[in-house]
Amino acid sequence: MYLETFATSSKTISRVFNMGKEELERSSVQTLFKNQGIYNGLIGLGLIYAIFFSSAPLEIVRLLLIYIILVALYGSLTSNKKIILTQGGLAILALISSFF
Repeated sequence: MYLETFATSSKTISRVFNMGKEELERSSVQTLFKNQGIYNGLIGLGLIYAIFFSSAPLEIVRLLLIYIILVALYGSLTSNKKIILTQGGLAILALISSFF
């Protein structure tokens, strides 16, 4: 969340997303990254809420994990096939482990 929201034109972002510094400094690209960072942060807060405060934590966690996996699947179909593993891999493992 930090990289996407606050360090939108850093060397790390440039390397992770394979984008040049000039492109990262465009205000439209920075806005997109900040929106993505907030989105990811809110999913994280939802998972924390589900685990520690909810009366039905397993249902909420599974729902959020399925959502993350579906978004990763969409990304792998439209952008890069590796996204299903890089973005969705941990969510897939967490979802599987939630049944044991």
